[in-house]
Amino acid sequence: MEKDQLLIDINNSFGSPDLKSEETMDNILTLIVPELRVIELLKHLKYKLERPFPLLYDLTAIDMRAYSNTGEKPANPFFIVYHLLSFERNCDLRIKVGLTSDYPSIPSIVSIWPSANWYEREVYDMFGIRFTGHPDLRRILMPTSWNGHPLRKEHPARATDMGNFVMTDDYLEQTEEDLQFNPEKFGMKRHSDDTDFMFLNVGPQHPGTHGVLRLILQLSGENIVDIVPDIGFHHRGAEKMGERQSWHTFIPYTDRVDYLSGVLNNMAYVEAVEKLGEIIVPDRAKVIRIMLAELFRISSHLVWYGTFAQDLGQMSPVFYMFSDREKVLDIIGAICGARMHPNWFRIGGVAQDLPDGWQKIINELLNYLPARLKEYDTLVMKNKFFKDRTKGIGIYNTTEAIEWGVTGPGLRATGLEWDLRRNRSYGGYDQFEFEIPVASNGDCYDRALIRIEEMRQSLRIIRQCVDNMPQGNYKSDSSIATPPRKENTMYDIETLIHHFVHVSWGPVIPPGEAYSGIESSKGLYGYYLVSNGSTSSYRTRIRTPSFPHMQMVPFISKGYTVADLFSILGSVDFVLADIDR
Repeated sequence: MEKDQLLIDINNSFGSPDLKSEETMDNILTLIVPELRVIELLKHLKYKLERPFPLLYDLTAIDMRAYSNTGEKPANPFFIVYHLLSFERNCDLRIKVGLTSDYPSIPSIVSIWPSANWYEREVYDMFGIRFTGHPDLRRILMPTSWNGHPLRKEHPARATDMGNFVMTDDYLEQTEEDLQFNPEKFGMKRHSDDTDFMFLNVGPQHPGTHGVLRLILQLSGENIVDIVPDIGFHHRGAEKMGERQSWHTFIPYTDRVDYLSGVLNNMAYVEAVEKLGEIIVPDRAKVIRIMLAELFRISSHLVWYGTFAQDLGQMSPVFYMFSDREKVLDIIGAICGARMHPNWFRIGGVAQDLPDGWQKIINELLNYLPARLKEYDTLVMKNKFFKDRTKGIGIYNTTEAIEWGVTGPGLRATGLEWDLRRNRSYGGYDQFEFEIPVASNGDCYDRALIRIEEMRQSLRIIRQCVDNMPQGNYKSDSSIATPPRKENTMYDIETLIHHFVHVSWGPVIPPGEAYSGIESSKGLYGYYLVSNGSTSSYRTRIRTPSFPHMQMVPFISKGYTVADLFSILGSVDFVLADIDR
């Protein structure tokens, strides 16, 4: 078993008696590591271990102070959680470090993984945990004037619990001072030995940023010297909401994270809950989920395709592609009752069975879209000006992509054939035949090629769903996932009580922790959930692909022009709610 072998390999090569393993519901090897040994271990796992863990997949924290109801102070009020990924081993590894004070600190790992920069800033912002040695430890999602750290358990979850806001003179003065642009605050110099730099704000309201994103550009003439992304304008506290809602009532909130990917958001969340509850999903529900997920992958890619062409000066494609997206959303609406945010997956299955006539409307799309994609190849991908603005722009290689946490089409564009649906199948994808598109140049053009071919492969998967839809239930009969049938509640009081509690409060999920990741339209996306045995999540962590992808934009933009920046931004295919959550 890979998990057992991994533990043996680490113990044999690292040789530390301090490592303790912890059982989790997701079967990911989880090691509890003393704070004094964590840097040494992480370096070993990345650089020295045979078949190493080169990707820092996620970094977050857990406030454990309210986990126990005994009233005793826990030995570790906070945990830092490092989630690593090995492509050679095809497995994950979770490292947990217990911290012993209410406002602790821990050494930074930015020198090991540059992608840790934003993750550590987020943990500081949300929990107040400091990272010694961090090059720029300041808030990243909340305003600088915010009081408190929102994911600490003492911080209110609702605005109504915070009292009335009062705009004092001091607060107004501080806010206006914070809004004054000072390049030194962002680590930028005003001039070099031979030139004065110009600074340009792009956003937070700019069509090229596809949402409320601010990019601070340091320019020498028209060439980009540096970029500082300023994010958080779209932050809505999605993880905090996950800890106040019941397991069921949080599902609609997941739709709004990557708001172009619809049920793909649902899929990652409900699969994590299903791991915690050991819930078996029926085959029919699995195939329905995959069919809807691939429809949303196509829908998301069509939005990207049209707006990318528009960013580079083409006007017609965005109208054609949005029109085709409407055909996809019409199918979603016919099946789910809603289009963009259908909130349709459920713990243990889906909300309803497929309606009569579903095959007809999907077959119409399957027969229509391939020819349209071929037209778009001629209209966009073979266009000389499109090629001139994308080929050789925003290049990075596989090693650089992994260093910065890039996944999905952006990683496959560098030549690494890695897709979670194939490499580590989930949700029933192992029953389907499809190809994993790869490219080799790692530039804007290749990232586009990958997404276009992915749409064709999604159509191939959907065709198999239509032709091979299993019979059976569309939802698990687990008592955790599904309340008793209404007609049965009239015969005994226990069944009536079970139905009432399940509908009113939602299910009680057993204590434990689990992560579930999926191959979303923009990369690897997942939920890390911690349950303390109640009707809501104790800790909800959302790992999104757009967060590390945006962090890499300055690295791949330096030396290019301002015009090239919009080619790079479009090729990344980010969503602001996916970054900010």
